[in-house]
Order: sequence, then C-alpha cells, then structure tokens
Amino acid sequence: MECKNCGTPQRTDFNYCPHCGAKVIRNRLTFKNLSHDITERYFDLDNTFLKTFIHLFTKPELIIDGYISGIRRKYLNPISYLGIALTLSGLLIFLMQKIFVIKMDMDVFNQGVNPEFYEKITPVIYDFSSLVFILLIPVFAFAGWLTFNRQGYVFSEYLVVFLYTLAQWSIVSFPISLFVLIFAPQEYMTLSAIMLPLMVVYSIYTLQRINKFSAGQLILRTFLFVALGIIGYFGIVIVFYGILFATGTITLEDLKPIKN
Repeated sequence: MECKNCGTPQRTDFNYCPHCGAKVIRNRLTFKNLSHDITERYFDLDNTFLKTFIHLFTKPELIIDGYISGIRRKYLNPISYLGIALTLSGLLIFLMQKIFVIKMDMDVFNQGVNPEFYEKITPVIYDFSSLVFILLIPVFAFAGWLTFNRQGYVFSEYLVVFLYTLAQWSIVSFPISLFVLIFAPQEYMTLSAIMLPLMVVYSIYTLQRINKFSAGQLILRTFLFVALGIIGYFGIVIVFYGILFATGTITLEDLKPIKN
C-alpha cells in the first residue's frame, strides 16, 4: 500500500504515514466521516484550531516563535488560520449585504456627503474588504519589523507574526459582530470604530510578548508602530481611491458635499 499524500510505501496496518504523517483514509467519504474530520481538525482541543485560538491569547510568543523556529505540527499553520478568518469574514459580509443591510455612514464631520457616493462606494467596500484586510498584514509586519524586533526576525518572519495576529483578531471579532448585527444593527459602525484600535492594542500585546521590552521602550516603540501603521493604512486608502478614480467608479463630482 502507498500513502495517498506522498506516495511512500507503507504497511497496511499503519494508521498514519511514517514519512509525511498524513492519516490513512480507508473509508469512502460520507457525511458522517466528513463531519468527524472537520470536528477533529478544527475543534479538537488536543489538535489544532482551539489550541491555536486559546494560546494566541495566553502565550502567542510560543506559537509564533515555535512556527518560525520549525515547530509546524503542534498548532494550525498561519495560512490555514487566515483562511478560517477570511471565511468567517466573508460570511459576515454576506449577512451584512443580504440580510441586515448595514448603511455605512462616512459623514463623520457632518459635511453633507453626497448620497450617490454612498451608493457607489458601499458595494466596492464590501467586495474588497478582504483584500484590504490582507494588505494590512504586510503593512503591520513592516511597522513591527522596524519597531519591535529584539528577536532579530527578518521581514518574512514578521509576516508570520501578523498572519497569526490579524487572523486571530478577525476570528474574535466574528461572534461579537454577529451579535451586534442581530440585536443592535444600528450600532455596527460604532462597533467597527471601537474594534480597530483594539486590534492595534492586541497587535502590540503580541509584539511585546515576543520581544519583552521595558516599559519605557514599549511606550516609544508603540508610538512609532502606530504612526507607521497609520501611514501604511492611509497609503492603502489612497491607492484604493486612486484605482476607483482611474476606473471611473467614482468621480470628483461624487465627492462634492450636498447643501443642507
């Protein structure tokens, strides 16, 4: 018998491949064993998802430094973890578009934003929110690499830090956002405004757990990290609006305030 994953010959009584560690599958795919596989893979405390989720709060440095140093089977890998986060985020966006229909209020300073601008920009924000979230990963990674780097990680290793960190925050945000959508949908935009700075706080918490700076150094590096993060975020926004103007999705007329 050969392993279906790596092709290595193995004995018929093996339950796992001795070469790649893959589980030997002998039964046809049914609803019962499919649901068991999903439960075992993501919700078994002795396996991946829940252990990763809990430890990213209690000891994120153990997961992140372990993955970077070569421990790859104890926790869910960062790409898979991000995949779960994006799936939940996509479900939330679907609910916001099709069921709850959240109106995005961008008129922060009550300047009379053109309602046609809302109509044009809202579906674009929904469609590209996941892309913007992914682009925040290298932005935060670059800011962290420059400001919190006692361990001497290279930039690609800081991408791992924020693959885990931002995915964790997205997963945490899902049940909270869903609760607000169901019971107080008019407060969703307020919730979003609160969750963004909390995401930054959690990011700094993770960086500090990895690097362990003194209180004085932490304050200074936090200031620099936030400043670089804001610059990067607005850089993404500028590019985003530049593309919208270049493609004709919005025009300068759409940005003119309406008179009250």
